[in-house]
Amino acid sequence: MKLTMLGTGSAMVTECYNTCFVLSEGRQRLLVDGGGGNGIFLQLNRAGIDVREIRDIFVTHKHADHILGIVWMIRMLCQNMSQGNYEGEARIYAHEEVIGILDDMVHMLFWEKQTRFIFRQSKPGEREAALADLSYPCLRLIPIEDGQEQIIIGHKFTFFDIRSTKDRQFGFSVLLDENERLTCCGDETCHEHEYQYAAKSKWLMHEAFCLASQADVFRPYEKHHSTVKDACILAEHLQVQNLILYHTEDKNMAERKARYEQEGREYYSGNLYIPADLEEIAL
Repeated sequence: MKLTMLGTGSAMVTECYNTCFVLSEGRQRLLVDGGGGNGIFLQLNRAGIDVREIRDIFVTHKHADHILGIVWMIRMLCQNMSQGNYEGEARIYAHEEVIGILDDMVHMLFWEKQTRFIFRQSKPGEREAALADLSYPCLRLIPIEDGQEQIIIGHKFTFFDIRSTKDRQFGFSVLLDENERLTCCGDETCHEHEYQYAAKSKWLMHEAFCLASQADVFRPYEKHHSTVKDACILAEHLQVQNLILYHTEDKNMAERKARYEQEGREYYSGNLYIPADLEEIAL
């Protein structure tokens, strides 16, 4: 499996794109979040990924810097369906509130010739019962529940509620093989109830809003975010082999990697990654 970081920045960045990424298994693609606008298309183009290869999308939560790019993805997918350039189905997974927001937004903003391809499942498990009633191509909006398992791009994903006290948000853990997994904790600090997924992961994706030395400047804790130090201490405690830090501030992009690595190495002994936008990592 390959990870392509389309964007690595937090909500208000201007020097990089908002956090979103693609997991690829061969030509199978899963897009995770979409950033804050139609810049998602530029990032996909720069990464050499055809939007028509996107068959699966997961949206972690409703914040603008994660969901608005998905609205543009829906438009592009449905436009290709309308023009006969997309065969079969595409699927968007998210918790019920996010599914409702996406459904409402696209039906308010887009034409019927585009929205006619959208099918919203009312509950998990409805897919099989509704198959006979659908014409193709179509775009499915699929609600997920805490602990739900789903086969996507040929791998078993387990979605979990991170139990945010701000807004409901989900992360996921995916089996890379029988014994190794990648875990994504969303864009808040990984809490104890998530340790069952994160502990001893081969790869852990964790937000790191800023350096601990700059916490008084960027105030990460007010936003439920972590510092590099926090994330690295946690990864060391959970015996994670490889730690990927993202969802950062953007005030010193030229030195971000070096400075984050320098702080992180003090607290974490595994392999530390601070990717740039469009960087690829073989998992």
